[in-house]
Amino acid sequence: MRRLIGLALVATMMACGFAARAEEGEYDPAKVSESLKAIFQFGSAATKQALNANTVTLISGTIGGTYVQFGADLASVLDDGNKLRVLPIVGRGSVQSVADILFLQGVDLGIVRSDTLDYLERKGFAKDIKKQFTYVTKLYNEEMHVIAPRSIHNLKELEGKTVSVDLPNGGTFITALTVFERLGIKPKVVYIEQRIALEKLRNGDIDAVIVVGGKPYKAVSGFKDDRFHLVTVDYDKPLQGDYLPATLSAKDYPNLIADQEKVDTIAVPAVLAAYNWAPNSDRYRKLSQFVDAFFTKFPAFQNPPFHPKWKEVSLAAPLADWNRFPAAKQWLDQHGVQPIARDRFQAFLKQNPASAELKSDADKEALFQQYRAWEAEQNAKAQLRPASQPR
Repeated sequence: MRRLIGLALVATMMACGFAARAEEGEYDPAKVSESLKAIFQFGSAATKQALNANTVTLISGTIGGTYVQFGADLASVLDDGNKLRVLPIVGRGSVQSVADILFLQGVDLGIVRSDTLDYLERKGFAKDIKKQFTYVTKLYNEEMHVIAPRSIHNLKELEGKTVSVDLPNGGTFITALTVFERLGIKPKVVYIEQRIALEKLRNGDIDAVIVVGGKPYKAVSGFKDDRFHLVTVDYDKPLQGDYLPATLSAKDYPNLIADQEKVDTIAVPAVLAAYNWAPNSDRYRKLSQFVDAFFTKFPAFQNPPFHPKWKEVSLAAPLADWNRFPAAKQWLDQHGVQPIARDRFQAFLKQNPASAELKSDADKEALFQQYRAWEAEQNAKAQLRPASQPR
């Protein structure tokens, strides 16, 4: 009994303390924090309903990767009390995210690579899987990083070598195996988590590590050993249908690229994807709410302290063979946001003498992919200029 009386006195004193400080002009946390309000209203049916009705769950990627940082950025900008909450979850990579979006209860969105669904269908793991997905927007391009001893200069020299391609529930192994297959290269592939693989590379247990992720990728930028460098990945014709040309610079990876030098590589688009919910469902409503907030506040992501890869994102960029989430398409149409126009590309072709040598549609499509990559880079550079600087 004495203990109960004591606890009651403590609670009374705390309540009086809160009131006294409020009267003294100090802010009351309960008036500014939705989390505290939820706790103070513990047991309130209305609070429980609001928290669940307006929370959108996003499966991201592994710790240290770009997906996780994008998820954190989305939550930072879009969280709006009980009106909208974005709940990022640490994931296991692109393949696992596909499974999570399809089957894991409560997952509304996920970040996956554009080549993952194609691989699953091509290898017979799934059929017509893209019909089960929609995409909100294409995000950024994820560069392929090949870390190897300085004696290795190109991918063909990895023939027969032991190469780590990350774990088989991620997306790196899909991109790596697809590239090797199309180029006719047959390394000895091992599936090792990136951080462990880099240590094995340092110890001489394996010959190369492949990492596919948005530059600067934390695990790669933190790797420092003068015996290793980033290997060139040429934009060969077999890769041009699904991948984009890209470059890595000393600014991105000063530990692996000499000053003023660049390394050519390829990139694969990352996609903000969702399950293809019926328009009259509650999950569709929540996604529509997310899209409206995300697209409306999108300019905020283009500036520090958010990840520099946001500067590559074009909300209206098309994605071949994917269906856009209807509410996203409606928002873009209503606000007059248009994708890169083919007529602009045609004008580019007319002004480019080299285009006269393009005979086939496949060659023109490859050049269009390069044009898209170039324009994305130009847009990113333009956004970095001060407002007063002429464009």
